[in-house]
Formats: sequence, C-alpha cells, structure tokens
Amino acid sequence: MQAYLNVAQIVLSIALILAIMLQVRGGGLGGIFGQADTVFRTRRGVEKTLFQLTIILVVLFVIVSIITLRVK
Repeated sequence: MQAYLNVAQIVLSIALILAIMLQVRGGGLGGIFGQADTVFRTRRGVEKTLFQLTIILVVLFVIVSIITLRVK
C-alpha cells in the first residue's frame, strides 16, 4: 500500500508542476516598461480549465500526503 501511495504522490507532483508551468502569467514584461498590469480579466476556456485542474491536483496531493503519513 505504501508503494502505491508513493507512486501516486510522485505522479501527482509531476502533474501539478506541469499544470503550474503551463499557466500564463498576467503581467509579463509590460510592468518593466511602465505599462499598467492591473487590468482585470476573467479566465476563459483552456485557461479556466487549467486553473481548476491545478486546484484539484493540489487537493488530491494534500489528501494523498496526509494518507501517506497516516499509513506509516
């Protein structure tokens, strides 16, 4: 059981890293040159799905981590 939880934790951590890396940053280099980066915009389409997937992955990672601690 411990081995399965460790593998699940590794897979979740890799998926979480990829999901975070794929998210687009709002400001970019515009803030360096004086452009306003306080524009409000909503997440749509793939960006919204990726954001929700990141939240789900974080919750699953925390749950698996807690279960791994309890099983030891």
